[in-house]
Amino acid sequence: MSTLAYLGEGLERAWESLAEGWQQLRERASQAITRFQPHRKSEGVGSVEDELMRRAMRWGVVAAELEERDDEIIVRLEAPGLEPADFDISVVNGVLQVRGEKRMEREQKRGRYHVMERAYGSFERSIPLPRNVEASGVKARYRRGVLTVRLPIAESARVRRIEVQE
Repeated sequence: MSTLAYLGEGLERAWESLAEGWQQLRERASQAITRFQPHRKSEGVGSVEDELMRRAMRWGVVAAELEERDDEIIVRLEAPGLEPADFDISVVNGVLQVRGEKRMEREQKRGRYHVMERAYGSFERSIPLPRNVEASGVKARYRRGVLTVRLPIAESARVRRIEVQE
């Protein structure tokens, strides 16, 4: 086999591996990839923060996990850099909707950024629920960058084990 053919075969294998990895990432993370909408300021001269917001990422990852137990569903979302008041949570037609806003906060007024990979602005993440829940009993807690939402399963949607009599 010639050197050129050998290199071509190696490139083809590398490309297939890259394409397979990208496909797996897309399948697993497609729901977690979330668009962040920066707030629109009025036209004219903007502040340094306005300029940074324009340059910041528009897409970020709001990763979630959903755990179903006998009597409740627990949803955890990774959303670092927010405060509890930054969230708006609702359940609509069997879907948990989490809206929030991540604001840019600069600790120092001097210096310049060379890498900006964090996303800022308002976002929304919708998670379909596997069962009907009692919306009035939903509780949420935010701690260490993780939002935990506990949703009690509706009595009519709970799985009941039926004992067979002799």
